[in-house]
Amino acid sequence: MSPTVNGATVVARAEAPATTASAPPRRRRMPSTRWAALAFLAPLVAYLAIFYAYPLYRNVELSLHDYTPRAFVQGNAEFLGLANYADVIASNTFGPALRNTALFTLVSIAAQYAIGLALAVFFHHHFRLSGVLRAMFLVPWLLPLIVSASTWSWMLNSENGIVNSVLEAFGIGQINWLTSPDSALWSVIVANIWLGIPFNLVILYAGLQNISGDLYEAAALDGANAWQRFWRVTFPLLRPVSAITLLLGLIYTLKVVDVIWIMTTGGPGNASITLAVWSYREAFGTGQPDFSPAAAVGNLLIVIALAAGFVYLYLQRRQERT
Repeated sequence: MSPTVNGATVVARAEAPATTASAPPRRRRMPSTRWAALAFLAPLVAYLAIFYAYPLYRNVELSLHDYTPRAFVQGNAEFLGLANYADVIASNTFGPALRNTALFTLVSIAAQYAIGLALAVFFHHHFRLSGVLRAMFLVPWLLPLIVSASTWSWMLNSENGIVNSVLEAFGIGQINWLTSPDSALWSVIVANIWLGIPFNLVILYAGLQNISGDLYEAAALDGANAWQRFWRVTFPLLRPVSAITLLLGLIYTLKVVDVIWIMTTGGPGNASITLAVWSYREAFGTGQPDFSPAAAVGNLLIVIALAAGFVYLYLQRRQERT
C-alpha cells in the first residue's frame, strides 16, 4: 500500500541501480544531404584531377627531366632540375618570343574588347535586322580555327591574295604580309582580333541587358548626352563583366597556336613566334621532338596566366571592399 502525505497518494518509484561504467557514445551518422553533396562533388573532383591536376603534374615532371623520344618511351629520363628553364631563358628565341607574346596578347585583347564593346552598344539600340546582323558577327566564332586561319592565309598571300589584288587596283605595290619580318606579326594579330570580336560582343551585349533603362532615362533628364551616358552609366556598370571578359581573353590569347602556326609557323625566322608557338614547335614542329624544353616554356605560360588570375582576384576583392 502506497504512503499518503496530506491525503495525497505518493507513488514510490524504484530507482535504477547506478551503473559503474558509462555507455559508449553513439557514432553520429552523416546526414543524407552531406552524402548527396559529396556525390555531386565527386564527378567534378575526378574531372579536375584527371584532366587538370595530372596533366599539370606530368608537364612539371617533363620540364625537370631530359625527355628524348627514346627516354619518353623507356621511362628512364635523366633528372636535370631547373636546367631546362635556364636553357629556355638563355636561348636567343626567348627574348623575341616573350616580346611577341606581350605585343600579340595586349593588342589583340585591347582591340577585341574595344570593337566588341562598340558593337554591343550599337546593337543594344534595337532596330530592324539587328538580330540578323548579330548572327552574322558570330560567324567567325562558329568556324573551325583551321578554316579561319587558312582563309586569312589565302587572303594575305603575297602573289594571289585578295588583299594585295585590291591594293594593286589603287596603285599600291605588292606587300609581303606573311613573309616579311615587319608585317608577319601584325598580320596574325589582325586575324586573331577578327576571331575574338564575336566572343567580346556576346559577353558585353549580355552585360548590357542587365543595366536598367531607368538609369539612362534619369541621366537624360539630367541633361547627359550620349557620350556622358556611356561614360557615367554604361562603362562603370559593365566593369565586372569587362573584367572577366578581359581575363578570359588574356588566357585564350596567351595559348593561341593554330592561327599563328597555319599562317606563318612563327616566321619568318622568329618574327611572329610566341611562347605558345615556341612550345609547340619544340615538341612537334621540327621532326625531332624535344619535350622537356617545350614543357618548360608551357609552364612559363601557366605562371603568366596564374599571375593574371591573381591580379583579377585582387582587383575584385578591392572593388568589393570599396
